[in-house]
Amino acid sequence: MDSLNRLAELFSTFPGIGPRQAGRFVQHLLRFPATRRELVELAASLSDSVQQCTDCKRFFSGETALCGICTNPKRDRTLLAVIATDADLLALERSNTFKGRYFVLGGTLSLASEKTSGIRLKDLLSLTKQNPEIEEVILAFPANPEGDATAVRVREEILTQNNELTVTTLG
Repeated sequence: MDSLNRLAELFSTFPGIGPRQAGRFVQHLLRFPATRRELVELAASLSDSVQQCTDCKRFFSGETALCGICTNPKRDRTLLAVIATDADLLALERSNTFKGRYFVLGGTLSLASEKTSGIRLKDLLSLTKQNPEIEEVILAFPANPEGDATAVRVREEILTQNNELTVTTLG
């Protein structure tokens, strides 16, 4: 497979991008060499400049273990919003309505499996256990069957560990 087809195939693995759109991306990069060079440079720098926050698990640009949200003293440390993806965190931040902290679970549960291996449930339980200042956990997952199943499972696990926490479900 030549590099143009391989690049189109790679783009088509992105969420919401089909083969036709992927082909358009490749054609755009061919027509605009400056954009192509910048894309290559930025992609190459990802492993050097992007970290995963040790607390909330979101990806961020920086050189510290904790992101700016987790280190912000103005954040309400009694509130923790558990969300599925980094994109959900960014959307909630843009709305400027939530002033607590976050935890990115890394996805939702599959209805076809009882396993929780695809999500960071153990990390979440560890975070809530190690931070007694957390009083309320808000589960903010997509309003679909997978999001609902994830909310039920996460709620059960959190309350089994600490029944003094308030667990609220949104969505």
